[in-house]
Amino acid sequence: MSEDLLYTDPELAQFYDFENSWAEDFDFCAELAKGAGSVLDLGCGTGQFLAENTHDGYRAGVDPAGAMLEVARQREGGQRVKWVQADARSLDLGERFDLIMLTSHTFQVFLTDSDQNAVLGAIRRHLAPNGRFVFDSRNPAAQAWKRWTPTRSKRPLKHPVHGDVQVWNDAHLEGSTQIVSYKTFYQPKNSTQVFSASSRIRFTPQAELAARIEAAGLTVSSWLGSWGGTPYSANTKEIIPLGMTAI
Repeated sequence: MSEDLLYTDPELAQFYDFENSWAEDFDFCAELAKGAGSVLDLGCGTGQFLAENTHDGYRAGVDPAGAMLEVARQREGGQRVKWVQADARSLDLGERFDLIMLTSHTFQVFLTDSDQNAVLGAIRRHLAPNGRFVFDSRNPAAQAWKRWTPTRSKRPLKHPVHGDVQVWNDAHLEGSTQIVSYKTFYQPKNSTQVFSASSRIRFTPQAELAARIEAAGLTVSSWLGSWGGTPYSANTKEIIPLGMTAI
C-alpha cells in the first residue's frame, strides 16, 4: 500500500470528508451497532460514524492516516471515542469487540493476498465470541472503473471553505490484474487550482473473498449485494459479507 494524499494531506482530507458523508452503509452499521457494547471501525477515516454513535457503549476507530484522525478528534462526540493511528494488517489492541466494520470500500485498499489475509486475521483476533463483522468490496463484474472517466464522473461538491467545487475521476485497470489505479480531482469554482490525489484499489471476486474469510477462521451468515439488504448475486454492484467467528 502506497501513501494516498487523499487521506494523508490535511487539505485533501477535508474534501474526502465532505464527499463521503453519512450514507446507506452507515445506516446499516448503525442498526448493527444498536446494543453492541463495543464497536471497532477499521479504516474509520474522519470518524463521522463513531462520533455520532457513542451512546451505546465503547467505540474505537483505527486509521493509518493522521490527517483523518485529526479531523475525527475535533468532531462533536469525538472525545468519547478511542482513536488509534495504526495499520489494520498488524493491529493488536489486546481487546475484543462485538462489532467490527470496514465501510467505504476500505477493504479494497489492501492489494495483495497477504494483505487481505492479514486484515481478516486482525478481524478474527479482535472479534468477541458471538461478535459480528461486516465490510464491503465492489463487485468486479460491475466494472465500476469504466464509469470513472472525467466526463462520466464529474459532480459538484459544496465545501465550507472553497465553496462550489467540481470533482471528477480518471481510472484504468492495470492490465490483467484485479487492481485499478484512479485519480481524484477537486477544482474550486472560479479557480485554476486543482487539488488531486492518486489511489489504487483491488476488485476481488466473491469466491476469492469467501475462501479467504473461511481460511481466517470466520464465517459469513449473509452475503449482501447492497447496503439496502439486496442479496448478493453475480450482477450486484457490491459484495458485502456479514458474519462472525467460525464455530
